[in-house]
Amino acid sequence: MIEVLRHPVFARLFTAQLAALLGTGLLTVALALLAFDMAGDRAGAVLGTAFAVKMVAYIGLAPIANAAVERVSRKAVLIGADLVRVAITLAMPFIDAVWQIYLLIFVLQAASATFTPAFQAVIPDLLSDEEDYTKALSLSRLAYDLENLVSPVLAALLLALMSYHWLFGGTAIGFAASAVLVSLSAVPARPASRKVRSFFERVTRGTRIYLATPRLRGLLALNLAAASVGAFIIVNTVVIVMGGDGHEQVHVAAALAAFGGGSMIAALSLPRLLRSISDRTLMTAAAVSLAALALFYALFLPPTGSFALLLMVWGLSGLLYSTVLTPAGRLLRHSAHAEDRPALFTAQFALSHACWLVTYPIAGWAGEAIGLSPTLAVLGMMALAASVAALTLWPSDDATELDHDHHDLPPDHPHLQEFAARGTRHRHVFVIDDEHRVWPTQG
Repeated sequence: MIEVLRHPVFARLFTAQLAALLGTGLLTVALALLAFDMAGDRAGAVLGTAFAVKMVAYIGLAPIANAAVERVSRKAVLIGADLVRVAITLAMPFIDAVWQIYLLIFVLQAASATFTPAFQAVIPDLLSDEEDYTKALSLSRLAYDLENLVSPVLAALLLALMSYHWLFGGTAIGFAASAVLVSLSAVPARPASRKVRSFFERVTRGTRIYLATPRLRGLLALNLAAASVGAFIIVNTVVIVMGGDGHEQVHVAAALAAFGGGSMIAALSLPRLLRSISDRTLMTAAAVSLAALALFYALFLPPTGSFALLLMVWGLSGLLYSTVLTPAGRLLRHSAHAEDRPALFTAQFALSHACWLVTYPIAGWAGEAIGLSPTLAVLGMMALAASVAALTLWPSDDATELDHDHHDLPPDHPHLQEFAARGTRHRHVFVIDDEHRVWPTQG
């Protein structure tokens, strides 16, 4: 997997991603401490609102931001988004009201909603080889998992030496380093659009392509399956370990590390597995298994189950979670022309976070209202239903080349002229675009 880093531009961009992720991890710790400093016992409510603001920014602004910067160079977009994040994090130590937290988080996440899909859309243009791109996706997943493990440790070391306010400085350094590394990279130019589109069309184009493509409708269901179980683990691990089990903070870290460790194992294994197993088979099998594991463990939540069992279940959940989500970039790459990939990656970014916006409140509010075991059972059933939906929506014979008709096009249309020898019905690699607005049925 590591050999893909021999590609110099990808190596710089991957290092930029690591720097930005490390900054984000420090920000999470600093923001929690800032909320407690300002709101005391209400810190949980403040953070919950801040994370809701984050999700709203991701879902609502990502497509708008992508449309707004469509004619701006990718390098300028990435650097500009990083510089906005630097400015916002440097302002955070000076705020003195809770509403200012919400405002700055909204602006910060708007910049992230611009940066992340644009960054993700660059990589398939940079790595044309399918196996190299799969390795890049696994490395990216690995980076997220390492950030979850390393950032809290680094934050703890820094807090032993300085005030938490300085963590915002560390965050700014991470985003600044990302901007510098991007500036030193030969970022591929955005593929030219074949036609001028209205702003509304640019905003909605990615979502329209996404929802019109069967494999991506299946991917959306898989996003919901992963978010259902993932939200429970992220929100309720501390409650299970320190409440039901009566353990210490270090055990919370160990449980979350088990989840991250399982995810890392999957990321390391996927490039080899995907050589012999199809994306659909691997992703849907992992989703069904993740749902079944959640339903099983709902019977053994503390105080019934042991901490060792929790570690085993969390580790296996992380492995299955990563197996569901990591190959998503491959599906997006196969489902659009190069010019439409930024819009499609943006749609995936927004729609996947919409799934989390549904599952996070269920995991938190239902966990408090009806108890942890019933909540995990509810989310496990959601994950199972979403997995079955994915199997239904994503055809088992998911061919890239499809026979289709063009009765809607005039005989002299350039697309028909390209395949004139085959008539109005012909076969080629099929994606949703201006000439192909509806997925062909088997009939």
